[in-house]
Amino acid sequence: MRFNFDIPEPSSKGALTPPSQSRSLTPPSQSRSLTPPSQSQSRSPSSATPANEEVEWVPLQSHPIFSNATTTHSSNDVPKKRNLMAWDGASRLYYWDINTQSLHRISLRFGEPEPTSVLAASPTKVMRADVELNFKVDRITINRHGSALLLEGSDGIRVMYLYGSSSSKDSAVICRTVSVGSDVYFNTNNAIRTLKVSWHPYSDTHLGILSSDSVFRLYDLSVALEQPEQEYYLQPVERGRSRNASSICPVDFSFGGDHLWDRFSVFILFSDGSVYILCPVVPFGSVYKWESVLEIYNDAQTFGLKASSSKAVSNANLAISWLEATFPDLAEQAAEGGNQPALKSHPYALFDSSVSLQGPLHKVYHGKEEDLSESKVSECEGRAVSFLYKAVSKDSVIVTAFSSGQLQIDALADEIQPVWTPGNQPRLSVNSHDRIIGIAMICETHSNELSVDYDIWLGHSPPLLKLGTVDLALPGKPESGSLISLFVDPLIPERIYSVHDGGVDSIVLHFLPFTNQKNGIDDDIRAPTVQSVLSTCQVESSVSALCGFVALSDSFGCSWIVGLTSGFECVVIGMESWNLLLPARIDKEKKFGNGNLEEVGDATIISKELLMGPKVVIVPPTSQNPVAADSIEGRSTLHQYFKLFHENYVEYAHKVYFELKHHGPQLKKIIDDQHARLREAQQKLAKVEEKQEKLENRIDHVIQTHDHLEERLLNLKNLPGIHKKPLSKAEREFKMELDRFRGVELDALHTTIEAINGRIQRYSSSPQSKKPNQRRQIAGRRKGNAEDDEISHLKSSIAKLSIVNNENAKKVKLVDSALKNRESNL
Repeated sequence: MRFNFDIPEPSSKGALTPPSQSRSLTPPSQSRSLTPPSQSQSRSPSSATPANEEVEWVPLQSHPIFSNATTTHSSNDVPKKRNLMAWDGASRLYYWDINTQSLHRISLRFGEPEPTSVLAASPTKVMRADVELNFKVDRITINRHGSALLLEGSDGIRVMYLYGSSSSKDSAVICRTVSVGSDVYFNTNNAIRTLKVSWHPYSDTHLGILSSDSVFRLYDLSVALEQPEQEYYLQPVERGRSRNASSICPVDFSFGGDHLWDRFSVFILFSDGSVYILCPVVPFGSVYKWESVLEIYNDAQTFGLKASSSKAVSNANLAISWLEATFPDLAEQAAEGGNQPALKSHPYALFDSSVSLQGPLHKVYHGKEEDLSESKVSECEGRAVSFLYKAVSKDSVIVTAFSSGQLQIDALADEIQPVWTPGNQPRLSVNSHDRIIGIAMICETHSNELSVDYDIWLGHSPPLLKLGTVDLALPGKPESGSLISLFVDPLIPERIYSVHDGGVDSIVLHFLPFTNQKNGIDDDIRAPTVQSVLSTCQVESSVSALCGFVALSDSFGCSWIVGLTSGFECVVIGMESWNLLLPARIDKEKKFGNGNLEEVGDATIISKELLMGPKVVIVPPTSQNPVAADSIEGRSTLHQYFKLFHENYVEYAHKVYFELKHHGPQLKKIIDDQHARLREAQQKLAKVEEKQEKLENRIDHVIQTHDHLEERLLNLKNLPGIHKKPLSKAEREFKMELDRFRGVELDALHTTIEAINGRIQRYSSSPQSKKPNQRRQIAGRRKGNAEDDEISHLKSSIAKLSIVNNENAKKVKLVDSALKNRESNL
């Protein structure tokens, strides 16, 4: 496969760097000020709300931009994933209005006046593109620092920089908007479709695009808009092998998270449900934490170079050389023990090797590996439609959605390692200073045969540990299948939201192998739990029931989900979080709170020993001779009796007294609670007695209505036409023939007769027929005789048709009369 790859040299004049060029590793929620929007707007070049209008804070679901919106969906719209809402991670919500082709920036306040409420500023700040959009926007996403917004549609991709200049027209902000990849994806042929477009999590200027030609491209918006910075041509089938068509059709992709080599990885999903990994993939000029890069650098030196396998040592050397070339300051700082905050990546690629396409990832079950047969890639039915990667503490979770409405949830059972294919040289593009400005390579998969040697750095793809399969029980769509989108919760990483045609579901992961092992939790594998949060099954539409969805959270541990229906109605739902991940065994135990006993039994009030009574006293044997009480033997006997009595009955009485005195207040509380419940029950009974009379009146009215309906039903049964018998098969066929004759042939005959009569009248009333024609008489009578013969023939035909018409009319009348007589007799 040959291809030309030439990237023009960047120039300072044509640079498209947005106003906020500085990259920072501080999360958005920490880099922004916590000052309320109304106080921080004066410092922004384009404030969130107009300064000359009074700001009113209203509930988000009641905002005027949603209540005044009108739907523009047509019945011919093709079902597609849509999301017209985006959140910057702090206090601003963005909404794209498809009617006015404008962007609304909404300032939010959380927890006012109630802890679970969300307020929005009205009016909003309207933002428009400086160029006309010639396509319909289906999805918007914002970069990590909130400086640029991606406008994605089936016919175009635009990036709007949110820090623009104010316009005097409609108090709107005109934002610079640029087109991305129009020469590749939206040319005149339009043969290549974009499957997924996403911002890179470690860069504000890099976009990743997966297209239908099985190519993953990475664009740097600060350098070139039409020429990709990196191109990876995916070849999931090994040479000399054949696979079905679904295994070579990509569907979705996701960038890795903040975990070891995952941050340099790209996960790619194919239509059959198989998952592949590209590692390493790093945008030029992206910034990473010093501790993160140093961790994987030390890991490669400690475990890779000291491995027993020569292949593992070779792979570790490649990884170390790549890290040292991509981050030139790494080796020197690591040797000197430096501690700088971040490292910036430099353009680099191995000259004699290309990045390998690792996969497809196989599965393991409790230490046992799955049969790696190519015919069974996924256990779920249908085709894969969506994909999500989420790093949760020490685990990397992968969720795959299928068109049948099933979700397959897996976790990586091992760490990702970078793998290259030697001998497959990439195509590099350099500038005049021999600096790499572009990379293109063919990424082929390699043989992933399992070995009993589990040493690291051997180039094996990490296996997947199955966490569970979730069936969303969606309404069946056999033709196109269900459209499912997956979102992460910004507050609880173990919670995932699934947005589909039926609404929104919440999936919570209760078991994570490495995270549970780190926290010392030794629980069995618990299946994920699913809870329906929002149901839109009653909406009958060919498009998705939800065209917008975002998950919000604040710094106090509260979270919400915001949905936008197809009728442009905003829905805000508060989500519980404090008791979401509690172990199940806590719910089964008895709960004691605030000094009150919530669950008390008889055994906890009086012990079983007291209920059984005092022990039986065995009287000691005495002599048969009577003994005087004042004698020594008598006194000894009385002392012994008194001792037995004291040990049994007096101590038992003391125990009873102590138990009753100790449990007295508790018993009083229980009795008071029982009396309160009794009073509540009596009040409910009184209310029922008050409503009993109304219920009896309603029942009497229902009985009267039922009797009236029965009388009407009897009257209808006595009508003459009720008991008529249905026609037989021969009678139905005869009636159909008569109806056809009456409706078709008679009309045709009448039309023919009328046409002939009209022609005769026109001919007889024409002036040429009345004017004497000498030339015709001179020519002879032969032609006149022919016309006379034709006229006579027409007259005879008309007469015959009239006779046939009369006969048919008589037959129809006879049939109608016969049918009427038959019906009257029945």
